[in-house]
Amino acid sequence: MRHSDYSIRTATSADLPDARAVMLDTVYRDFGTGYVPRWHGDIIDLAGAYLVPERHTLLVAVGADGEVVGTAALDSRGPAHPPNPAHVAERYPSGVTAQLRRVYVRPEHRRRGLARRLVEELLAFAAAEGGYRAVYLHTDPAVTGAEPFWRSLAEVVHDEREDVGGGQGIVHFDVPLPLPLPAPVTVSVRAAQT
Repeated sequence: MRHSDYSIRTATSADLPDARAVMLDTVYRDFGTGYVPRWHGDIIDLAGAYLVPERHTLLVAVGADGEVVGTAALDSRGPAHPPNPAHVAERYPSGVTAQLRRVYVRPEHRRRGLARRLVEELLAFAAAEGGYRAVYLHTDPAVTGAEPFWRSLAEVVHDEREDVGGGQGIVHFDVPLPLPLPAPVTVSVRAAQT
């Protein structure tokens, strides 16, 4: 399939089982951890995590055949301390931080620009929502391709591999928040009265 053979849209409740399958397959296959409730609880309750709360969203990438092949989510929860470093949690407080989550694409659909398109849509959502001052994400560099992908889009703010003991080995990123488009200016021209 080509880049243009996919559509990206906001998930509906009908998409949740397929989106959940993409996410669970990823945590089992790519992360090697399997489902860990304290890390992946949002995957079980996608509606409660991303569809119901205001200022949150879940996107799906859909192939020409209607199959959900990718996911991407955004919520207003900053990184918690612990397990994340205190200075990272302080820099990205909940409520004003858009955190990117679950940007996953099935292996057979990768390298077609889907993850980049999903992230662009999440950033447009964050800018349009207003109230977000920063966009944050973290990634596990052990996942093939994850760290180079995020380095191409974002700036590293902390690499736990450089900490004494290596921390969790996670890399924390700041993603540039696009500026919202200004409202159109309406100019009224009145005929001069004489």
